[in-house]
Amino acid sequence: MKKKHRIKLIREGKYVAEVDVALIESDDEWSPYLSIEDAYKIDDVRIALRQGDLSKACQLARIFSLSPLAA
Repeated sequence: MKKKHRIKLIREGKYVAEVDVALIESDDEWSPYLSIEDAYKIDDVRIALRQGDLSKACQLARIFSLSPLAA
């Protein structure tokens, strides 16, 4: 079983979060997959962004604000 570190992008409203996760690669048919901790981490970031709790989201991921370039 090997782990590869990746960045998952989560978009919620006007924010985008870069969440560091580890993809687990193995010989079974479900490979690659996230650990349960990383899946919960992604969920926690998404919930924090929905609630507008940027301080909590910033503890778990890098947060960016999106703004339109043209209308």
